[in-house]
This record gives sequence, structure tokens and C-alpha cells, in this order.
Amino acid sequence: MRLDKFLKVSRLIKRRTEAKKACLAKCIKINGRIAKAGDEVEIANEIEINLATKIIQVKVLKVPLKNIQAKQAASLYEILKEIKKEED
Repeated sequence: MRLDKFLKVSRLIKRRTEAKKACLAKCIKINGRIAKAGDEVEIANEIEINLATKIIQVKVLKVPLKNIQAKQAASLYEILKEIKKEED
């Protein structure tokens, strides 16, 4: 599954277009390297998302074949680290 679609399906980012913009802004890494929106997500990948207010690092547990219900979205990943950024 493409990275932008996985981020949307897993509810880590609300919209696929926002996920694509985050990739273009180099705010998302897979296994320590800057990711593109079309990169394939696989089980055991580590994804780091650098948002405006926080940095989230997750490990992929499952990659669904299609969209899933919102209540099942959290079962797709495990949060490894979550750092809140300081406000200036």
C-alpha cells in the first residue's frame, strides 16, 4: 500500500492530500530515510511523522488491502515514540 494511503487509512493523517503534502515537505521518514508519497509500506517498517506540534514514530503491524473502519485503525500500528514540540 502506498504511504499516503496508509497514513490516511490508519488515521495518522486525516486526508490523503495532506499526507502527500507532508511527504513533499520531507516531514515523513520510513526506516530513517525521507519518504515519498508513493513508497510502499510493509509490515515492520518504522514511520516517523514530523508534524507542526509533535513528532510521532510508529511501527507498522498490519497493512490492510482496503479501507477499514475507524475503530480498527489503531490496530495497524504501534506508537514507539511521541514527542510534543515546545511552543515559542
